[in-house]
Amino acid sequence: MRKFTPYLILAIGLLALAIDLLPNLRLPDSRAADGTRPIETKLGLDLRGGLRVEYQVQSVDGVVATAADVATIRDIIEKRVNATGVSEPVVQTQGTDRIVVELPGAVNTDAVRKLVGSTGLLEFVPLPADKYGRSGTTGANTAVAGEPLPTEEKALFTGEQVSAANPSSDQNGKRAVGFELKSDGAKLFADYTKEHVGEYFAIVLDGNVVSAPSINEPITGGQGIITGGGLGGFSVAEMNNLISVLRYGSLPFPVQELSSQNISATLGANFLEQTLFGGAIGILLVLIFMLIYYRLPGLVADLALLYYALVVLALFRLIPVTLTLAGIAGFVLSVGMAVDANILIFERTKEELRLGKSLPAAIEAGFSRAWNSILDSNVSSLITAAILYWFGSSTIRGFALVLIIGVVTSMFTAVTVTRTFMRVVVRIEGVRKAWLFGVRDDEFLARPTARG
Repeated sequence: MRKFTPYLILAIGLLALAIDLLPNLRLPDSRAADGTRPIETKLGLDLRGGLRVEYQVQSVDGVVATAADVATIRDIIEKRVNATGVSEPVVQTQGTDRIVVELPGAVNTDAVRKLVGSTGLLEFVPLPADKYGRSGTTGANTAVAGEPLPTEEKALFTGEQVSAANPSSDQNGKRAVGFELKSDGAKLFADYTKEHVGEYFAIVLDGNVVSAPSINEPITGGQGIITGGGLGGFSVAEMNNLISVLRYGSLPFPVQELSSQNISATLGANFLEQTLFGGAIGILLVLIFMLIYYRLPGLVADLALLYYALVVLALFRLIPVTLTLAGIAGFVLSVGMAVDANILIFERTKEELRLGKSLPAAIEAGFSRAWNSILDSNVSSLITAAILYWFGSSTIRGFALVLIIGVVTSMFTAVTVTRTFMRVVVRIEGVRKAWLFGVRDDEFLARPTARG
């Protein structure tokens, strides 16, 4: 395995370099209109700006939403927004009845606002034949997509009976939404469709008709599709929005939009430039310190650190990770941990040299002895980051995700990459000098390079 490691490191480095530098790269993404998404560096609301919308939870028949109801609404809205592909939305309660939604870099703001503000009440409504006619005939009333039903009809069941929803297509290949019903809904649907073949059946979302197909045959399997009312079926946005509502449920109380505004970056482009400049200076100082204090191993660590930054940036673009100020802090912290691992390794290597081991043996022993300390430190950091990710807010999750990626990558670069580089370097005759490894000549003793 060791002989293939340099090739693996080279392949990963070249792939990361391509991801970081090549423009117009794309990845498959079923949520996008064209089925792909660009590989790009995403910036958060504090660095890029975006959309901010404030909603007020409304009472229903004099019943006011409790704090628990508002929290439930917040969770549902956050899940809906996440389903649209907006990275790291900030959805938080404000006061007793307000919910604020901040979307970094949101593009289709109207679609997002419509989805978020929708109550999401989906109803499956039978249309009586005496009012709406039957398949092939015209009744006194017509269910038109996008409009309310002209008469008040009782729903057979609501969207709460839907257990699953996914993209689908109708018999003509047009976009549709496939759904699966729970046992109670499946039985109600089967019993009704058996007795009303040829009649119309409306699917109504928030009081407006989504589609009103005719019942061509009994639907007994608890599965069906919802087709769009237009000639082209659903658009991609309409299909995804309906799927989100079906998956994440209806809001227990309606919400009203109070304000909406496109906001500029709170920290701005100037701050981003200053942050990058400051980060570059900090990393440069670390590189210089490692080079001066650890000499040749420090140079190797510097190369591994640059490799680390290259790979981490590529991962940020692939996942993708939305970089906020908190995320940048997580990245800087992981850089420090990567350097700390190299310091442990090189100090152990010096100890092994002073004990009389040959250079290759001292290097191998230094890595082996430092490994337990590196592993314990990084596992502790990963456990903490995982807790923050699963239980934290959107901003905290961004910090935790960046830290997790950084820590895992730093373990790879500090141990595998640096170790491989050192194994290659010590084979060079001219580098086997005491001062290059930070020890005295009498400690180095001009040892041979053979193992032992």
